[in-house]
Amino acid sequence: MAQRRRARPRAKAPAPLKTAEAEIGEIGARGDGVALIDGDKVFAPYSAPGDVACIAYRGSRGAIEALITESPHRVSAPCPYFGNCGGCALQHLTTDYYRNWKHEFVVKALAREGFDEGIIAPLHACTPASRRRASFAVRRTGAGVVFGFNERASDRIVAIKECLVLAPPLAEALPKLHALAEAAPARWRFFDVHVTLCDNGLDVAFSGGDASDDLTGPEIMALTEAAQDAGVVRITADAAPVAMFEAPFVRFGGVPMAIPPGAFLQASADGEAALTGFVTEHTKDARRIADLFSGCGTFALPLATTAAVDAFDSDVPAISALDAAARSVSLRHPLKAERRNLFERPLSAEELKPYDAVVFDPPRAGAKAQSEQLAQSSVPVVIGVSCNPASFARDAAILRNGGYSLSQLLPVDQFVFSAHVEIAGLFTKE
Repeated sequence: MAQRRRARPRAKAPAPLKTAEAEIGEIGARGDGVALIDGDKVFAPYSAPGDVACIAYRGSRGAIEALITESPHRVSAPCPYFGNCGGCALQHLTTDYYRNWKHEFVVKALAREGFDEGIIAPLHACTPASRRRASFAVRRTGAGVVFGFNERASDRIVAIKECLVLAPPLAEALPKLHALAEAAPARWRFFDVHVTLCDNGLDVAFSGGDASDDLTGPEIMALTEAAQDAGVVRITADAAPVAMFEAPFVRFGGVPMAIPPGAFLQASADGEAALTGFVTEHTKDARRIADLFSGCGTFALPLATTAAVDAFDSDVPAISALDAAARSVSLRHPLKAERRNLFERPLSAEELKPYDAVVFDPPRAGAKAQSEQLAQSSVPVVIGVSCNPASFARDAAILRNGGYSLSQLLPVDQFVFSAHVEIAGLFTKE
């Protein structure tokens, strides 16, 4: 007996689009302005507190249709692509308001867990033209290659010829990076180009779309020629090697680190220096340090100038690169790099006993399991670094419940014109 096919449920019709005149009261956590319309919050991107606008909205998402009264905190955005390119959210705010908002963003996140704002230092403001990493979206069309950044919450690409947040050597390379994308195989219809500015040139990684397909000899030659012209020292495609003229490297604590493809680096050298300075200053009296979620050794290598360091991370290429870098030079103190998934198997309170200090720098989700073990430990100094104030505050509360005191916190704005902010905090236990 034949089975009846189940009818597919009909997709719900979208809520009707409404319009209303409203005032923007504040900037939300994602950088959107917030208006109250009929008692409900509506989020409108590219708006400023004090703007009075006609807002078109559906549910909680809106957009300014017409600006009626401009906020005193509003300025003309310096980038010609602002409002179309989804890379920046806050170029339209005055410098003072923007920096105060970032500071208050951290204050509010910590206050929700009961921490006093008096421990929070002034915002370390990086210059806009400082980003050393960028991911470009590419689409090949009948009219040519479109190279740029995605629109906000869209797969449409805004073609760019300049970018105000990139470090100068990376910004100057944009035309040749565009040419490199054009040199990619014609059968690659859409893909991403990830570029990292290293100490000796650009590291380029293709990914997505058809970039996993095997390359032919002529295709490799075309990419190689374009890469040499662009000052690229290595090309990979979905982590597979294509060409390397030199091993791309950056220096941590003066030690050259040959970074693996796709390696995590702090977004700017200035931001990295601020965070590293905080970490090293507050661990200078430690004799043995654990660096948790160490990556390639942003903190581990500088820390090894004053103490023995044990570095832990689940990323095999990163921990292998750190081990190789440590072995390639004569460090003042020993550095051991070990692969370990700290989410599934955090260092226990017992394992933490030998350490005078611990540094942890987890991904955005934070380090709840590891913080619970730290809270039970007797380590006298813990430094937490995070790109997410909310998860940092949660982990900080766990440490506080275990007897730690959070006495200092440094916010660092290295994702300039975005809603992101990095923080580093000092915890101590008597």
